[in-house]
Amino acid sequence: MNNSRVQTEVPTAELGAIVGADHLRPATSADAVDGIQPQWIVEPGSEEELARVLQWANSLGIHVVPRGQGTKLEWGNLPRHAELVLSTLRLNRVVEHAWGDMTATVEAGCLMGEFQKTLSEHGQRLAYDALWPERSTMGGILATNDSGSYRIRFGALRDLIIGITLALPDGTLAKSGGKVVKNVAGYDLPKLATGSLGTLGVITQAIFRLHPLPQAVRSLSFSTPDSTSMNELVLAVQDSKLAYTGLQIRADSHDPPCIDVRFEGTPGGIDAQARQLLSLTAKAQQVESFPDVWNKRQALWTGKEPNLLCKFSVLPSQLGALCAAVFRALEQSRLTPRLVAQGLGLGFLRLEGEDGSDWLAIITRLREEMNSLGGTLGVLHCPLAVKSHIDVWGPVGDSEGLMHRVKNQFDPAAILNPGRFVGGI
Repeated sequence: MNNSRVQTEVPTAELGAIVGADHLRPATSADAVDGIQPQWIVEPGSEEELARVLQWANSLGIHVVPRGQGTKLEWGNLPRHAELVLSTLRLNRVVEHAWGDMTATVEAGCLMGEFQKTLSEHGQRLAYDALWPERSTMGGILATNDSGSYRIRFGALRDLIIGITLALPDGTLAKSGGKVVKNVAGYDLPKLATGSLGTLGVITQAIFRLHPLPQAVRSLSFSTPDSTSMNELVLAVQDSKLAYTGLQIRADSHDPPCIDVRFEGTPGGIDAQARQLLSLTAKAQQVESFPDVWNKRQALWTGKEPNLLCKFSVLPSQLGALCAAVFRALEQSRLTPRLVAQGLGLGFLRLEGEDGSDWLAIITRLREEMNSLGGTLGVLHCPLAVKSHIDVWGPVGDSEGLMHRVKNQFDPAAILNPGRFVGGI
């Protein structure tokens, strides 16, 4: 792998001719990607313009960082190169809301909050709770494949997306679902592009299946004496016939772990569900469920610096052991942990420390604990000096070779987000 970070000079005359001079500007320090300074920001106004920009960059070996609002731009490894930031913010329309078919087509630069507002006009929604919905774009959400509390009921983004348009580095607009310009034989493009961090192509449009807005919503919260009791209650809820739409645990080093359960439907149906849930909670104490309880995951991004923010995955049966392992791993440190996880076993961990904290040793220790539970741990945020010494994604086993081959098929010149994905892809 070539780790050189010598930037290629970006000629701008042809680029300005594609998008118009008003939509090409010099990058500033605010546009840096993990300390790598791009040279230019380009904002195409259509799919065709975006595809032409990619084709032009590919022909000159210009390295491209796709970007929406940049809310998750620090996710991923350090880039090897980043000469050109390709913004999708002008591609911001809800193209079609086929409310009778419960599907909608949206451009990549549309904000999640605006998309949901449009869908709500016909009593519908994308059953997905994004981080920072008022600032996150649909393309960025898909590229990072972030999952919230609704996943346990409605599935991940890969289950909700039914069509996509992907601009490839050679200038092709590849589509699946809807009107076909070009199919890429052998690949399920929506699922492949979701979570690829913009390393295969740039998402320009997506088609989603929708769900109706509920008549009523109610959340119940419970405090449990310890992580073992917490896990027993999580598994009891999952083994029951309850039709919950959210099942979340919250834990820190100061208070007993808490469980949140959300029901949606008719008021009478929710009351019946709540009574059944209360019959399962002999070892738990019901506590007040605050309106923002489902934003606790988002709240992990606020706090003191320096900090470490990780995303983990374990089996649901290991959530209690996970909490115990995390706090055990930190017993001899001066770190303050906060943890939010969904009932499926996916969660986030924030550790706040001090300058001089041995973050590399902490990451190694946490990954060892995760491995012992059969889980994984990735790093979403850490000091840059630490990030340069790790693969934030962690080991991925035998799949890494396949990922490299897919990357070579879609982006053989490696101009898209070079180095930022698994294994330095």
